[in-house]
Amino acid sequence: MLGNRRLTASAVAVAAISVLATSCTGQSGNAASDDPNAKTTITFWHGWSAPAEVKAIQDNIDRFEKSHPNITVNVVANINDDKLNQALRAGGSKGPDVVSSFTTSSVGKFCSSGAFADLKPFIEKSKLDLEKTFPKVLLEYTQFEGKRCALPLLSDAYGLYYNKDAFKKAGITAPPKTMSELAEDAKKLTKTKGDSYEQVGFMPTYHGYETVVDHYMSSWDHAYFDKDGKSNVAKDPAFAKMFTFQKKLVDDLGGYEKLERFRSTFGDEWGAKHPFQTGQVAMQLDGEWRLGMAEDAKVPFEIGVAPMPVADDEADSYGKGFLSGTIMGIAPQSTKQNAAWELVKYMTTDTEAVVQFANGIRNVPSTFDALKSPDLKFDPRFKTFLEIAQNPKSNTPPAAVNGSAYQLTLQDFGYQYEKGAVKDLQAGLEKTARQIDRDIEQAK
Repeated sequence: MLGNRRLTASAVAVAAISVLATSCTGQSGNAASDDPNAKTTITFWHGWSAPAEVKAIQDNIDRFEKSHPNITVNVVANINDDKLNQALRAGGSKGPDVVSSFTTSSVGKFCSSGAFADLKPFIEKSKLDLEKTFPKVLLEYTQFEGKRCALPLLSDAYGLYYNKDAFKKAGITAPPKTMSELAEDAKKLTKTKGDSYEQVGFMPTYHGYETVVDHYMSSWDHAYFDKDGKSNVAKDPAFAKMFTFQKKLVDDLGGYEKLERFRSTFGDEWGAKHPFQTGQVAMQLDGEWRLGMAEDAKVPFEIGVAPMPVADDEADSYGKGFLSGTIMGIAPQSTKQNAAWELVKYMTTDTEAVVQFANGIRNVPSTFDALKSPDLKFDPRFKTFLEIAQNPKSNTPPAAVNGSAYQLTLQDFGYQYEKGAVKDLQAGLEKTARQIDRDIEQAK
């Protein structure tokens, strides 16, 4: 799916990778001995499936094979993490040599278990200066505890989409910059219809597509873990502030049950009937891909794009946002790791390759040079996402040894709190923190 980085229950499947540390029998990066100049064929697995995405990948592969005539790449599309994990556990010569995943939150598991090969030897041999190549956040989410097992392959930046026509009718002259402004505008833009709505200013529930806990948290300065690696969600006041804000917005816009009934009328997130595109929602937290999808759907209103509003007492950080992206690495069982590295290096660091791929699938480039390239083709509004991607205060959840499990635990708490099943916020956060700590300890 274009840009779909949201956490789902299926993300827990990455926990199965823990067996890889002992089951993988392939060579490590240090032991790679294949000749990258020899004539060979490598296999690349990726998760994209839409025709335009598959074509963009193949275009890049064609350019790679032209510049590396000795290496032929067998491309396999539509590989999700479940399929990838099964192949990596099985090992053998029929699996992939180069792998990619949309699940950045799984990097901690990928790196600590050996599911992806250590890239340090390849990076050192290539004399690749990572800090001069990639933005800081992207470097952080492709390594875990000092071990780098992946590199970024394009990125996603999240911002606020708004219906300019609806804003004009409501007398709103500019997008909100703080969370209190977001709440005020959401109320002005909400139009009730009987016991439902004609339009909701902003769909705040955690099932509202991209309005999930970790995306909300990017608007606050926060830390998921303390210096000792323990869950910080009950100690860092930013979490309580976010949950309080979201719950109040849910209540102010009509309450959980009423909003959820309206949400049940929404079209598919990835189809033409997305609620922002139909006018059912006037403001939407979403990734850079939504702009192209909304334009393709020929929406009958003018689309505005801005950074997501920030916490009221952090107004000076406006312009930041949530970042995510695709990661790319080498399968540990591959016997062609040097050749595999040539493809990884090309697709993640070659400016033409990154720019053309970004143009092809409407994602944000992942290198500094590509972000500044004159060959980058985009709607002028897309510049907002390029700026969010380069903002030093933009953020993403840190990697953990058990992948995205801690985020899912916090998300599950959010579901209970927003509907009123949890009455004591602080007690609920403390219980959630204890569960996160237990899960991480068990995964070690």
